[in-house]
Amino acid sequence: MRTLLVTGGAGFIGGNFVLRSLAADENLRIVNLDLLTYAGNLDTLRPLAGDERHVFVQGDIGDAALVQNLFDRYRPEGVVNFAAESHVDRSIDGPAAFVQT
Repeated sequence: MRTLLVTGGAGFIGGNFVLRSLAADENLRIVNLDLLTYAGNLDTLRPLAGDERHVFVQGDIGDAALVQNLFDRYRPEGVVNFAAESHVDRSIDGPAAFVQT
């Protein structure tokens, strides 16, 4: 079974990527790393409840130890990054979060 690490997979675009990818490929496992900030929505992933090919991990892509642990444990052959801060008003109030990763 092939494994992908998807970051931001609970957001609108990332969540749809996860759903469509798993529907299209029975030999794919997705490790879905998402911080679940204001844009994350686990309801998007509800159709995957009970699907062992979807592994959800709540965490920050800026946490190097966590990311290393995921690579060591699941050995993904690729990474697809959808993790982003995208709210303009929030970027004005606190720009640091938008440039950290």
